[in-house]
Amino acid sequence: MMSNYSSATEFCLLGFPGSQELHHVLFATFLLFYSVTLMGNTVIIVVVCVDKHLQSPMYFFLGHLSALEILITSIIVPVMLWGLLLPGMQTISLTGCIAQLFLYLALGTTEFALLGAMAVDRYVAVCHPLRYNVIMNSHTCIGVVSVSWLFGFLFQIWPVYATFQLTFCKSNVLDHFYCDRGQLLRLSCNNTIFIEFILFLMAVFVLFGSLAPTIVSYTYIISTILKIPSASGRRKAFSTCASHFTCVIIGYGTCLFLYVKPKQTQAAQYNKIVSLFISVLTPFLNPFIFTLRNDKVKEALQDGVKRCCELFRN
Repeated sequence: MMSNYSSATEFCLLGFPGSQELHHVLFATFLLFYSVTLMGNTVIIVVVCVDKHLQSPMYFFLGHLSALEILITSIIVPVMLWGLLLPGMQTISLTGCIAQLFLYLALGTTEFALLGAMAVDRYVAVCHPLRYNVIMNSHTCIGVVSVSWLFGFLFQIWPVYATFQLTFCKSNVLDHFYCDRGQLLRLSCNNTIFIEFILFLMAVFVLFGSLAPTIVSYTYIISTILKIPSASGRRKAFSTCASHFTCVIIGYGTCLFLYVKPKQTQAAQYNKIVSLFISVLTPFLNPFIFTLRNDKVKEALQDGVKRCCELFRN
């Protein structure tokens, strides 16, 4: 506890409740999820870079999305795993806490910007197929991705700076497995109503700002697909969007519950559960979503496996 200090210089992470045996079970489970996440997303990046059949804007964006998933989960999960192995509370320095929170929020913001761009890409592919290569050329794709990354990192500078300008004098114990902003605000002796309101508005801007083009794009996509006369044509057109649409539902659904609320300092257990979905489950599921529902990626993976088998035989 920090009863004699004006502000914390390090924080203690409570992590998960329960016995050490339960912690070991959680460690094994999350380590498995993390390993599969790293392997699955890395495979997607390699396949997209190597296979000539996947040299299109959709898979270019998918490669960056997989890279973001690897980075987001790697910022949170290793610290969480280490905390599960320790018998007591885990400490993290003020600098480490700032870096972790900033990178987590910046990468998350970048991912939402990229998901919005991918929705527009699917709109052009389905509704304007003849002009697709002209509109979504290499310069456009590189520019969109660059702006997404730049926006994500620049947008989160002030929120993180404002958070750590507060005085943390109530305690230095965070009831979480990473430096969660809501729990940090709970430790502050300052009046956080104004900053919470600003953070709420910024979260609304990021989530609904990227969700708006997604909704508009899929409105036109669905309208166009319904006009296709053949069932096979409709099914083929929908299959090009199904993976992205599933990813959007999972990603936006969890983050809406966690960030788009006027009161950031809510129950710790609620925050932990939703944070696990964002940092562990979603990155774990995305490789399966984009491979199991995408024929081109499955064909590329099968070709890659065949080539590897031939190399081993020779």
